[in-house]
Amino acid sequence: MNKLSDRINRLETSATLAMAAKGRELRAEGKNIISLSLGEPDFNTPEFIKDAAIAAINDNYNKYTPVDGYDDLKQAIINKFKRDNNLNYDKSQIVVSTGAKQSLANVAMVCINPGDEVILPCPYWVSYKDIVKIAEGVPVEVPTTIETDFKMTPQQLEKAITPKTKMLWFSSPCNPSGMLYSKEELRALADVLQKHPDIIIVSDEIYEHINFTANRHASMAAFDDMYERTVTVNGVSKAFAMTGWRIGYIGAPSYIARACNKIQGQFTSGANCIAQRATIAALEAPVSKISFMIDTFKERRKLILDLLSDVPGFKCNAPQGAFYVFPDVSELYGKSFRGKTINNATDLSMYLLEEAEVATVTGEAFGDANCIRLSYAASEKEITQAIQQIKAALS
Repeated sequence: MNKLSDRINRLETSATLAMAAKGRELRAEGKNIISLSLGEPDFNTPEFIKDAAIAAINDNYNKYTPVDGYDDLKQAIINKFKRDNNLNYDKSQIVVSTGAKQSLANVAMVCINPGDEVILPCPYWVSYKDIVKIAEGVPVEVPTTIETDFKMTPQQLEKAITPKTKMLWFSSPCNPSGMLYSKEELRALADVLQKHPDIIIVSDEIYEHINFTANRHASMAAFDDMYERTVTVNGVSKAFAMTGWRIGYIGAPSYIARACNKIQGQFTSGANCIAQRATIAALEAPVSKISFMIDTFKERRKLILDLLSDVPGFKCNAPQGAFYVFPDVSELYGKSFRGKTINNATDLSMYLLEEAEVATVTGEAFGDANCIRLSYAASEKEITQAIQQIKAALS
């Protein structure tokens, strides 16, 4: 007798976390696995942020926090949204959560009814689809290709919309493709959405500062006619090297923010007190204090693209942000290496893990069966060694 719920039995295991676990298992067996699978900066959290956390401990911050976040953290988030995104929110529109993943889950649970459709441009971040399914929504995948830089066109958006469409979710810069939507491209999507005023947009901007273009980051909510129907999701994990601190937040229409506050109050209550105090320091600092990390990611992007250009069967474009490359590897499908036939992206990821001793992530987890994801949030030495081992395994 199966004693678990249908809900959990339908849920997929996170492919990024599963690959990381498999890598740890092989390391325990003595294999020297190089991980290019996790979306986690290899930098330490900057000293000024750690100092703020230490000060909070010494100042005896140890009590339950307000469900939606400390008042002065919410003010820091408001100031950040105005400074970086030209967005005007008040405190009733801000909710702080235990990571941006919880922010997304909150929004799904308070907005989606059974059968509601949620448009997901592919590739999408690995958890979007299953978060929507947990909320009993129906993911509607819109495929893109490397030839269009993995961006959804207005025509594709229009075609995907049905009377059941409730939401559109996307990230920019995108995990896993590293591509970002320009202000003009967002406006073109917004023009389509204006014909469908009941659709809610979730704009995941967690990678906004890791932007290698000359263009300023663009936010969907910055358009006056999209502000009242857009939820802007962000956090400090990526640009501030604070993945383990687990702080995410939203700026949203007040009715959605109030609902997220309500549901969070029944699940986790407020986020960690010390991490919240540290986040105030992170958000109040000028972006220039983290620019050294962004500059390093840009150098690593060039390195990994140069190295991959010499790997047979890998077709890459140049990501515009984040710290991933998402090569099309479909040319390798049907080929055999060392007695193993590669039928799909999952086969290739497992082959590279076992034979090249490099952890990547199958593109099937992101809604694109033609690609795999490699993270260059690793040292130049690790990147160089990893790509050399991949090339040797495919020769």
